[in-house]
Amino acid sequence: MAKKTKKSNPIHFGIEVTKPHSKQMYDHNDLVAEEMKQNILQAWKNELAKIKEFNDVNAMADDWNEYDIKVGAPKLLKIQRGICSFGYGEGYTIDMVNEEFLKELDMMANWQLHESYSYMSFERLVPRTRFMMLGFDWEKHDYSYCTNKDLSPVATQLQNS
Repeated sequence: MAKKTKKSNPIHFGIEVTKPHSKQMYDHNDLVAEEMKQNILQAWKNELAKIKEFNDVNAMADDWNEYDIKVGAPKLLKIQRGICSFGYGEGYTIDMVNEEFLKELDMMANWQLHESYSYMSFERLVPRTRFMMLGFDWEKHDYSYCTNKDLSPVATQLQNS
């Protein structure tokens, strides 16, 4: 009987993809997560600014009214639902939802951020990132703009050490 040869692990962005994740994969994913969170936060702030344009100075104290939000800032609801696993209704102000959104975004696990970002990028709510996260089996679409030949800063750091 022929001996089975072990298939080598793929290499993406100069980093070997292993299961379980290696330290380099975690470091790379943490760098990508920072970029994703900055992009999501910027998109969120841009949509909040649209609400403030249509309302008075104290817009953040207004009720979270989905109908009004769809008219004034249509992407805001989609971004909120992409990060929070639940919706908001009567009794919540825009400021309350903003606080919850920021907490959820800050605490998101990388696997969850990877999936959510993929959906939001597909919907063109957020821009593509430089790199994809590594080691996750599924995404809606490739949300990075570089190729596998581009090296992660983590891989570059490994080569230089």
